[in-house]
Amino acid sequence: MRHGGRILADQLALQGVDRVFSVPGESFLAALDGLYDRGIANIVCRHEGGAAMMAEATGKLTGRPGVAFVTRGPGSTNAAAGVHVARQDSTPMVLFVGQIARGHRDREAFQELDYRQVFGGLAKWAAEIDQTDRIPEYVSRAFHVATQGRPGPVVLALPEDMLSAEAEARDIPAPAPAPGGVTPAQVQAVADALAGAQRPLIVAGGPQWSARAAAALARFAAAWDLPVAVSFRRQDRFDNDHPCYAGDLGVGMNPALGRRLVAADVVLALGTRFGDIVTGGYDLLDPARPHPRLVHVHPGAEELGRVFRPDPGILARADDMALALADLSAPAERPWAGWRAAARAEYEAWQTPVATPGAVRMEQVVAWLAANLPPDAIVTNGAGNYAAFLHRYYRFRQFGTQLAPTSGSMGYGFPAAVAASLAHPGRTVVCLAGDGCFQMTLNEMSTAIQHGATPIVLVANNGRYGTIRMHQERHYPGRVSGTDLANPDFAALARAYGGHGQVVTGGADFAAAFARARAAGTVAVIELRLDPEMLTTGATVSQVRAQALAARA
Repeated sequence: MRHGGRILADQLALQGVDRVFSVPGESFLAALDGLYDRGIANIVCRHEGGAAMMAEATGKLTGRPGVAFVTRGPGSTNAAAGVHVARQDSTPMVLFVGQIARGHRDREAFQELDYRQVFGGLAKWAAEIDQTDRIPEYVSRAFHVATQGRPGPVVLALPEDMLSAEAEARDIPAPAPAPGGVTPAQVQAVADALAGAQRPLIVAGGPQWSARAAAALARFAAAWDLPVAVSFRRQDRFDNDHPCYAGDLGVGMNPALGRRLVAADVVLALGTRFGDIVTGGYDLLDPARPHPRLVHVHPGAEELGRVFRPDPGILARADDMALALADLSAPAERPWAGWRAAARAEYEAWQTPVATPGAVRMEQVVAWLAANLPPDAIVTNGAGNYAAFLHRYYRFRQFGTQLAPTSGSMGYGFPAAVAASLAHPGRTVVCLAGDGCFQMTLNEMSTAIQHGATPIVLVANNGRYGTIRMHQERHYPGRVSGTDLANPDFAALARAYGGHGQVVTGGADFAAAFARARAAGTVAVIELRLDPEMLTTGATVSQVRAQALAARA
């Protein structure tokens, strides 16, 4: 006989879970007790959104479901931001939510929610466990659902009386390893499509990659002399120093790469959902108009043909296909060699820094990081124009070194950096955050201090919500409303939490400041004081405003 909290903790241990993220609540005290018994580390966070984002980042890093616990009602709705990231980013994750006692249902009791309804359209599966002896069954299903097909989040509600009750329950082992691989016919279909092309392009992205698969794709691309682009915020799927790397099809993409996507005659979409970001909001490629032949490899059957008609659509994991393609012999004739070389040249040209105003310039900061961080450094970010500098000028060289939300969630970078630092304490972890982005989750500095995480945070402080100001100036030039920020002294705030903090006001001072932050051995914040005129990688506020006014004239 075990109480439900211990049964639950035993199932998590069987699933290989050794760390969870939580904000404690009285609704799941028995679960906290079970975690204590099993010795599963409980990273206590300061906000449920931060806990959910840390769990999501853990899922990205490991390929196994990250786990978070939050309390009922507002605890669960706060955590929804992290569930949304996991859904859009196809990340395996399991969120456990405390729930009112079963006998109080349907009375709108204190913090009562119907979690099936609240999360039904957001998670892959949302359910409530009604019987204590069925906890193993539900947990087993949750981990299967989170990892099968297109991965994603699962939400399980835990009524507090169910969780504290005792029962006899049979433990269920972790999911059996699924046999990998693709069929010879599937591999041949991809090979035939590429071999028959004049202007082929591989677009790699999505979940379920590994260092081995990334290396395999690099071998295949080199042998066949194929250009490889990556989808939004999946730049660690392919070594950016590789001569076949052509850049990222993301927000603020290289216009030359966008034109090359349009000009391609065969596109191999490898793991990516191939949606609106990759296609420039469907302006570059429109599913309702003629477009290049699309060979689409994806693990989710529901994704094949959802937007673009695939020819063919192949139900398979990207890593399995990459490993199989690496064993293929290259065709004797490769008429696209010049096409590949031109794509690489365009990427190299796009890497040439464009000067922005101010004494501290983001293009110089990111170029320094690219030249000086070790190849295994993990770099995280949230959402904002500052991230465009990272996407454009940083070179990711190893798989598993990029944590960024394809959902475009602000505030993500810092919780992700905390999770990465805890998972890999020996590696350098750097978070790039905007001043608005960082203020959404900077309270997790307390979490970092408590649990020994040591990420270095670079705060790009230009005193505004830069992305929104950019759009505002384009559509309503000169009519500024709701985009200016009054910011704290971020360095002083870091010190108040017990971390290391400093301010950089001149670009020449950055390298020494970074060295001091790395040597601090604790969470560190470097505030970069930017010129408010700095807006994008290629335009200032005044330039965007002038262009918008000229277009209206």
